[in-house]
Amino acid sequence: MKLKPLSDRVVLKQLEAEETTKSGIILPDAAQEKPQQAEVIAVGPGGVVDGKEVAMQVKKGQKVIYSKYAGTEIKLDGEEFIIVKQNDILAVVE
Repeated sequence: MKLKPLSDRVVLKQLEAEETTKSGIILPDAAQEKPQQAEVIAVGPGGVVDGKEVAMQVKKGQKVIYSKYAGTEIKLDGEEFIIVKQNDILAVVE
């Protein structure tokens, strides 16, 4: 099954959480923070949102940083995805 976002929405797949610190300490699952970094899986067409023309600025395959409490988490075919508005994406990681 494929996800096709509408309007100015973007489908993200969250990157894996760090399991060890830089100094080598292994973190238990409860101590691991959800990363705010994700890979763009699908991008909506853009269009007119709230009376303003919206051009999509992200592309499939890019790695991005998004707002901590943004979007809607969904599970599809055993994988977890997040659907966010383009405004909730803060930066593209290059």
